[in-house]
Amino acid sequence: MKNPEQTAQLMAEKEILSDFLLSQKLISASYNTFAGECTNPQLRSTFLNILNEEHDIQANIFSDLQSNGWYKTEPADQQKIQQAKQKFASAQ
Repeated sequence: MKNPEQTAQLMAEKEILSDFLLSQKLISASYNTFAGECTNPQLRSTFLNILNEEHDIQANIFSDLQSNGWYKTEPADQQKIQQAKQKFASAQ
């Protein structure tokens, strides 16, 4: 069993990583908007490169949270996946 100091340290780490993940989501959304609304091709390319880097950072943070059991996801229902595929395949 962990002592209170270890528990507090773990909580702080979880909260910090959760805050990082939220920040990365906001940063990525901003760079996505900047890239999409940029009229200069070179600047757009720069924004897209930065956006890709931000997505990599976000994925790493998400992976850290998930590997520690702090961000739990449930597997998708296979029937719902098939329904979504059929829906979007027929829309094309």
